[in-house]
Amino acid sequence: MNNRQARIFAWGSTIAAAVLFLGLTLDSHRQFPELTNADTITPQVTHGKDVWHKYNCINCHTLFGEGAYYAPDLTKITQHRGEAYLQAYMRDPSAFYDEQTHRRLMPQQNLSEEEITDLIQFLDWVANVDNQDWPPRPILVTGGFTAVAGSGGAGQAAEVQSGSTSVGVRPVDADDDIRALGENVFRTAVPGCVACHSLTPGADGAGPSLAGVATRAELLVGEANYSGQASDIEGYLRESILEPSAHLSTGGMYSANGVSFMPDTYGNSLSEEQIEQLVAFLATLK
Repeated sequence: MNNRQARIFAWGSTIAAAVLFLGLTLDSHRQFPELTNADTITPQVTHGKDVWHKYNCINCHTLFGEGAYYAPDLTKITQHRGEAYLQAYMRDPSAFYDEQTHRRLMPQQNLSEEEITDLIQFLDWVANVDNQDWPPRPILVTGGFTAVAGSGGAGQAAEVQSGSTSVGVRPVDADDDIRALGENVFRTAVPGCVACHSLTPGADGAGPSLAGVATRAELLVGEANYSGQASDIEGYLRESILEPSAHLSTGGMYSANGVSFMPDTYGNSLSEEQIEQLVAFLATLK
């Protein structure tokens, strides 16, 4: 290649790259209104964004993977935590986590009720942006657990880490054991069960550990003062999924004013078959 050909190649490559970049930029801007649900940006959402910046939340948290990495990414936080939980948490973070146990604690910001409400509105808008699956790591609880039923059939066990998205979610087929299908629901449902619950004894998070939940259910149903509608383990678990406020766990970090922080939307987001599968899996946790 002589000098003239090299110059032509350089200029041609530069122009082609510039045209491609410009085209991609214009196409991105064309899609932004739909991807970001721009029509849902209300004054409350805008004020919530101002609250986010006013209290320098980005100094610890990230949105869309951008920000500081001292605290969890909050891109999908409203899909993992209900509004009641978020309101109570923002009012008093120390009621949910202990600095000595967890080694770090969100500072008390003394937000007003309006600021809390609008900040949640902003985070909910963020959660519904089509972010093309970025960041790839949602908030999950820590602690490993043993999967009771693998996709190959009942009785197969394997240690997986519930704080990781790279392992533990096994592919399943419709003809797999119902417990294996239930484990898959547990790990893939939205809101995510693994975002709040660990299956490791004593590893309580935003929700109590579910280790031994079947045994506890059997004891509770048999108590004289039991006031629920269930008569067996499966019925209790089903009732707890569909009506979480019917069975409140002790402790201020799980409920307030008789209302559970656990979302009560699984009756809508999960099919009847998926609920049966989830109950079958939880019933193995004895």
